[in-house]
Amino acid sequence: MGRRRAIRKPRWYGIPLRVAVVTLLLSILSFALSLLLGIVGTVLVAKLRGETANVALAYRNIAAPVAAVVGLIVFVLSVAMEIRHYRQTKALGEIEKAG
Repeated sequence: MGRRRAIRKPRWYGIPLRVAVVTLLLSILSFALSLLLGIVGTVLVAKLRGETANVALAYRNIAAPVAAVVGLIVFVLSVAMEIRHYRQTKALGEIEKAG
């Protein structure tokens, strides 16, 4: 009735590559989003005060720190998830081989 899906043997050398790609992509995405929100916020505050907007502050004080924190969090969580997935796949492969 149900087809058995073959479980591939896990490869440890794929973990750093996947972690790096996910961390880089999510860091870039968070940087872009926080920069957009920072620029909008800076322009709104400058307009309310009647000053000129200094968007360099949005880059330095908002976007870069947010991207660094998000990148660190994504890196730690991605490493933990990849290691857990590697161990789980390895254990399932051994169970399938024994059964």
